[in-house]
Formats: sequence, C-alpha cells, structure tokens
Amino acid sequence: MTMAANIAITIVALLHAYFLVLEMFLWDKPFGRRIFKTTPEFAAASKALAANQGLYNGFLAAGLVWGLALGTPGVDVKVFFLACVVVAGLFGGATVNRNIMFVQAVPGIIGLALLLAS
Repeated sequence: MTMAANIAITIVALLHAYFLVLEMFLWDKPFGRRIFKTTPEFAAASKALAANQGLYNGFLAAGLVWGLALGTPGVDVKVFFLACVVVAGLFGGATVNRNIMFVQAVPGIIGLALLLAS
C-alpha cells in the first residue's frame, strides 16, 4: 500500500508542478488561455494574480516531494501537504469552478486515503 500511496502522491506533486507552469508561465499564452477559457484581456489583467497562485501550487508540489524524499519519517509532511491540496481543491471547486474539485481535491483525497491506509 505504501508504494501505491507514494505513486499517488507523486502524481499529485506532478499535477501541482503542472499547475505552476500553467499559471506562472502560460497564463496569457494561447495554451493557457484555452485551458482556463479566458480572453486575452482578462489573462493580461490577471497575470500577476495567476502567477501568485501558481507559486502556491509550486509550494504544494515542493512539500509533497520533500515528504517523499524523507521516506517513512515524512508521513506527517505528506499528510500536511495533501490536506492543504484537498482544502485548496475544495475551496477552488466551491468558489471558482466545480472541476477544480475533480482535478485537485480528488487526487489529493486518493493520495491521503492511500497514505493513511498504509
């Protein structure tokens, strides 16, 4: 079960690294605008906010990688950062777009459940 938990946590970390790239570097590019369904004007006006949000996603990814690197002693670190991922996903799903729950919170919940079961 530990292997499955670590694989799920790795996927969550990779997702958040991807979110970092999307929000910090691709927000106002055609690919980023297509993903987030924004206009060029909105993307330009909100670029700094998106970059800030991307940085936070990077912190979540870094925390999960840190927990993985610690191995068994990193369980508490992994629990903390997965809980942050779940809360952020639920909040984003409730306030921005319901899909955020499925893209962010659900993988975090799966990783947390596998971690706690191992």
